[in-house]
Amino acid sequence: MPKVCDVCGKGPVFGHSVSHSHKASPKKWKPNLQQVKAQTEAGVRKIWACTRCLRSGKVKKAA
Repeated sequence: MPKVCDVCGKGPVFGHSVSHSHKASPKKWKPNLQQVKAQTEAGVRKIWACTRCLRSGKVKKAA
């Protein structure tokens, strides 16, 4: 599964998970990607889109 939204380019974000004792360990936050059938300039394609793009109407879903 790709880790990047095909519409906005949103990808994973890296940082540290900090415990109660303030010991930092590496952590990765992944975007919520959904595979949808969308109308593109190349026709109807299956793309990976984040839920923010789906909710805001940036993706024209195919019937």
